[in-house]
Amino acid sequence: MTGPQIESKTDPRSGTVEVDHLFKYFGTEKAVNDVSLSVAQGEFVTLLGPSGCGKTTTLRCVAGLERLNAGEIRIGGEIVASIERDIYLTPEDRNIGMVFQSYAVWPHMTVFDNVAYGLRVRQAPAAEIKRKTDRVLELVGLDQLADRFATKLSGGQRQRVALARAIVYEPKVVLFDEPLSNLDAKLREQMRIEIVRLQREVGITSIFVTHDQSEALVMSDRIVVMDKGVIQQIGDPKTIYAHPANVFVAKFIGVANLMEGVLLGRSGALCDVEISLGEGLAPLRIQSLGGEGAVAGQTLHLCLRPEDILVNLQRPDGQSQGNTFEGKVIDTVYLGNFLECRVQVGRYEVCIQIDHYEQLVAGQSVFLSFRPEHGLCLTE
Repeated sequence: MTGPQIESKTDPRSGTVEVDHLFKYFGTEKAVNDVSLSVAQGEFVTLLGPSGCGKTTTLRCVAGLERLNAGEIRIGGEIVASIERDIYLTPEDRNIGMVFQSYAVWPHMTVFDNVAYGLRVRQAPAAEIKRKTDRVLELVGLDQLADRFATKLSGGQRQRVALARAIVYEPKVVLFDEPLSNLDAKLREQMRIEIVRLQREVGITSIFVTHDQSEALVMSDRIVVMDKGVIQQIGDPKTIYAHPANVFVAKFIGVANLMEGVLLGRSGALCDVEISLGEGLAPLRIQSLGGEGAVAGQTLHLCLRPEDILVNLQRPDGQSQGNTFEGKVIDTVYLGNFLECRVQVGRYEVCIQIDHYEQLVAGQSVFLSFRPEHGLCLTE
């Protein structure tokens, strides 16, 4: 049985968002520095990065809550902000929905009235208000609470009210400004699933801002990683995690072991890299993917994910000596379905993941190895 539906847009460009060479300054600080990106109709794109990276400012410029200093923004093919053309549409004229971190649910109104507010402001007929509000409340699972006041709702229910209010008038785009940060961990996981389900069912273009990498990986069609006002990488979650564009992305997404080395040369698609372990220790010779465009003598950073490192109590037979190195266990942490273990390898602490039934103790010698295709050499 198919649930209630929001009317779909027939124009394939109706919900597109295009940001071209966006600059935003606060005084002399470049909060957003030459950002360009395109979001397709029905796509879920996440702006991800640490505090102060420019993700929220970019979202606010798209919403019309901040005036850009340079560049152009188009929604559904229509220019909504352009310095060169002297165009600036107010937020209410951009036909967007917004879901805020604080929910912004009015406590003196019922659930129905909170959701219907946007339609009433737009002076929709009473019958249309009733029909659309009832439909979207059913869609978010609040139809049985339509007459309840917002003060009587849980945090998750208030978030559903905010979602329903953002989509009830069928905007071109919905913008999410860290909407899950006020929820506890379990409810946050539930709401991730709910938001994605709703977005897929409605088919509405969505731009989501978060500093939480797990949210971005779980929810997004594509992720835009930002730092210091600049886009570092755009890609689908798997690409962002498995093939980070640089050291910053590797460190920000998931857990990454990074070891600095010098490119000796190339063997086909593989880099031959020498990694110094510190004074008095023989350097490591490793082979790994990556390093495109690097030249011999250039500094590279070997990126190894914990789950891609194999651990043995003895040096494994038949392994390339360059991709096998000895270390001593620092400690292990029980994380339920696996153990996280730190191993001292020269001047580096290497994080690995092992099965929860494995037994490793502090001070124990182990041999770590990895396949060349599981390593990635990165530039800064």
